[in-house]
Amino acid sequence: MDWDRVRSDFPLLRRTFHGKPLVYLDSAATSQKPQVVIDAVCEFYSERNANVHRGAYQLSEEATEAYEGARARMARFLRAADPSEVVFVRGTTEAINLLATSLQRGYLKPGDRVVTTVMEHHSNIVPWHMLRTYAGIDLAFLDIDETGRLDLTELDRLLKPPTKLLTLGHVSNVLGTVNPVRAIADQAHAAGVLVLVDAAQSVPHRAVDVGALGADFLAFSGHKMVGPTGIGVLWARRELLDKMPPAMGGGEMIREVKLDRVAYRDPPGKFEAGTPNIEGAVGLSVAADYLEGLGWEEIAQHDRELQRRAFRRAEETLGDRIRIYGPREIEDREAVVSFALRGIHAHDVSSILDAEGIAIRSGHHCAHPLMDRLKVPALSRASPYIYNTLGEIDRLYEALEKCVRVFDGPTASLPSSPPAAVAGVPTRGS
Repeated sequence: MDWDRVRSDFPLLRRTFHGKPLVYLDSAATSQKPQVVIDAVCEFYSERNANVHRGAYQLSEEATEAYEGARARMARFLRAADPSEVVFVRGTTEAINLLATSLQRGYLKPGDRVVTTVMEHHSNIVPWHMLRTYAGIDLAFLDIDETGRLDLTELDRLLKPPTKLLTLGHVSNVLGTVNPVRAIADQAHAAGVLVLVDAAQSVPHRAVDVGALGADFLAFSGHKMVGPTGIGVLWARRELLDKMPPAMGGGEMIREVKLDRVAYRDPPGKFEAGTPNIEGAVGLSVAADYLEGLGWEEIAQHDRELQRRAFRRAEETLGDRIRIYGPREIEDREAVVSFALRGIHAHDVSSILDAEGIAIRSGHHCAHPLMDRLKVPALSRASPYIYNTLGEIDRLYEALEKCVRVFDGPTASLPSSPPAAVAGVPTRGS
């Protein structure tokens, strides 16, 4: 794969900041957009903009065809059984909130338990806390082990009644850990427990087959997979969607409304109240075309090369001044490198790197429980993607060396020996 050609597809990457070429390493937060996706959104507004499902005129029919065509495309993207299993939402957060609200109305009852994990993004924790507060749902958490993987020793116990739902991320947005979703889902189903998968961090990097994962529900955001913002997908098995009540009411999602009753459309329509993000769905379908056109194995190989360079440069240039969190084995993680520089706050690291034209994320990464588990106030996170190069990883570490010298003084020398533990999480009590 010619990755320089891929990089040229992303117009924003031509920008400079503080007189230096941009090195964008915050793709776990949001990815940049290729020109074909930008063009698709612009083309919809220029040529086909009308509301969907409502107009008996050709322009509306064209818009509807584009919108429903995007749904069919995303069903193929997920290897779903039918397009009716794809519900368009604003993103992962809305998908999980929609599901939580619907399940609370038609499936969960006070005293039932939802199990999630300490490594989850807040979007997969806060909605369940809300159900605990307002609907009497119990909430329990799977811990992680000392390598940054899920500790499954308590899973059997936590799946016992009254557990009704297990929800977990496919890939951690902090540790990069790829969770063994299929094995966990099989265990959950054997106990009669439904499974929701947060795939926000996996769909940009790998082919996701909802059947192979064993998921009952799956959520992801378009903006992390080179698609537009404000669009995402909640996928669910059709027999579950048929039983679930809608979470929002309004136009579009109704079959008929009378003064004394309401009848709803069949799925997915009953979950899509109001005018949808039509151009976002169109852009998302083009993003799916773009990624599959590159090839998932090629993307995975590029991710691994970037990660290997990041780990090697950490050992060579920073020694025990840096700690990278998560599994050490490249095969067990995605391209998310969360780290701490000893004695330097993550926000200071981010500010110094910004002056070098390098964009990373710093803070709690919408994962307060995980930060508490790791016993850190914040971490720095570099998350490269398809448009990043090995040279940009080198620039990152040159800038990190500068961070250390800024705080240690101009005569500081860095350790040349590798750290005792580049990856992993601190032990309890450490």
